[in-house]
Amino acid sequence: MATMESLIGLVNRIQRACTVLGDHGGGDSGSSLPTLWEALPSVAVVGGQSSGKSSVLESVVGRDFLPRGSGIVTRRPLVLQLHKITEGQPEYGEFLHCPRKKFPDFASIRKEISDETERMTGKSSKQISNVPIHLSIYSPNVVDLTLIDLPGMTKVAVDGQPDSIVQDIDNMVRSYVEKPNCIILAISPANQDIATSDAIKLAREVDPSGERTFGVLTKLDLMDQGTNALDVVEGRSYRLQHPWVGIVNRSQADINKNVDMIAARRKERDYFASSPEYGHLANKMGSEYLAKLLSNHLEVVIRQRIPSILSLVNKTIDELEAELDRLGRPIGGDSGSQLYTILDMCRAFERVFKEHLDGGRPGGDRIYGVFDNQLPAALKKLPFDRHLSLQNVRKVISEADGYQPHLIAPEQGYRRLIDSSLIYFKGPAEASVDAVHMVLKELVRKSISETEALKRFPSLQSDIAAAANESLEIFRDDGRKTIIRLVDMESSYLTVEFFRKLPMEPEKGTSNAPANLDRYSEGHFRRIGSNVSSYVAMICDTLRNSIPKAVVYCQVRESRRSLLNRFYARIGSKEAKQLSAMLDEDPSLMEKRGGIAKRLELYKSARDEIDSVSWK
Repeated sequence: MATMESLIGLVNRIQRACTVLGDHGGGDSGSSLPTLWEALPSVAVVGGQSSGKSSVLESVVGRDFLPRGSGIVTRRPLVLQLHKITEGQPEYGEFLHCPRKKFPDFASIRKEISDETERMTGKSSKQISNVPIHLSIYSPNVVDLTLIDLPGMTKVAVDGQPDSIVQDIDNMVRSYVEKPNCIILAISPANQDIATSDAIKLAREVDPSGERTFGVLTKLDLMDQGTNALDVVEGRSYRLQHPWVGIVNRSQADINKNVDMIAARRKERDYFASSPEYGHLANKMGSEYLAKLLSNHLEVVIRQRIPSILSLVNKTIDELEAELDRLGRPIGGDSGSQLYTILDMCRAFERVFKEHLDGGRPGGDRIYGVFDNQLPAALKKLPFDRHLSLQNVRKVISEADGYQPHLIAPEQGYRRLIDSSLIYFKGPAEASVDAVHMVLKELVRKSISETEALKRFPSLQSDIAAAANESLEIFRDDGRKTIIRLVDMESSYLTVEFFRKLPMEPEKGTSNAPANLDRYSEGHFRRIGSNVSSYVAMICDTLRNSIPKAVVYCQVRESRRSLLNRFYARIGSKEAKQLSAMLDEDPSLMEKRGGIAKRLELYKSARDEIDSVSWK
């Protein structure tokens, strides 16, 4: 099995990677799962103001590095990751907000903590912020551990603080200690009644079973003479599942004399070894023992959590892989890869476009609506009643004969009436072409917006839209020419059989001929108008069927078959630089994909490391 150091060191490395990637404390990754940070155990240091929290942390680290003062000194959470290095290597600290900058001087670490706190909360402010400061310390004098120093809980707001400060601090502390993988280090001063301990009160609320709570008594050396804390330390006053640990912090005189923490640890050991009250517990007291106790417990917790951590890691990897597939994988830099990607995007767009036309997606039915509703309605509105009125027929027939009246039938008049009537069909025919063109343009726009793979390439979207619309314009011109040709064809050759079947006028001199027959009578012109109207109605029926066929053939069929053919021909001759410009992605999308790729790499690395150490 894995050693304690390898497991805790692994968790520390993973937590460090999580903080670098911002994958901690819930984040905004969009995942439905808890983050890896939340799944890994850490230790939250909780206590009231002036309870000795900072001194305990410094004792565990073995260095004097935290800001000091009265009131609320810790005004932002401090996520402190301790990394044990081999003896003889130099100690240093690193802040997440100052990447790649080492702080070998612990006084400079203290100053940076203060400066970073003031950057967020103001220099003279007594405000707090829930944005954590992340600090890693590398030292041979620490154990691998992650500790979170939280603002000290208080009961009243002082001058300059908002009335909500008490509740704000309580909410901030709870946001950490309520997580089931958080170990609570409850700090209570020994010279105060344990029943009034803010840390114990909170721990009892969020961890009623006490499985996650470690009690720490500070200031044992400051208790009134003749009193001790044995009832608490030995669990008689308040029992915890884990043993209480007593701590003796540096005195103010030691701090003023700059007594280093290594000497303070030695002095603490001497205190417990020589104490008549706590001598029998000396091997279970002090900051060094506390650090080892926490490490041992963390090792047990981590080992118990390995199956659930691996399950979370695998589920998150699946989510991240799916998200990367949705956003699209990175593109190679060579022209072949770029051309392949462009063609793949075009094919994806064409699939969506055809689904709109063929009925898999809505929109194609609007083309049928043009033929079934718009075209018939437009044909019905044509002004044939006015054009073939008795007055207009008389005028056209009379003018067509010129100075000689027609002998048998006014053929020129018939032809002129029919030609001038058929011209009216061009308007509805062209309107059908334009209406279908507008539907196709809208389907192109919708198809581009609905092609998920294209969303990462704004420039390519514009290029495809321009190419598609260019083709649609060509198809529209072809459609317009075709339907105009259909109308002209009807004008250029009339259906002779139609007129041969019409009832003939009786000839003069026959027995049934009216005595007053006049070739220019009202009845004669009315009959001509009626004949032309019947012929035009026949042509109307023909065009009502042939116009949709022509429009579908020239526009819909071609857009389905060859919408991007010209675009394909052009991109085949483009150079790598031009292809790269077409694949110029949205920077925010590139940043998002990069972040997901880094998180995916982190989770895969974590999975491999956990697998490798958990069975050693």
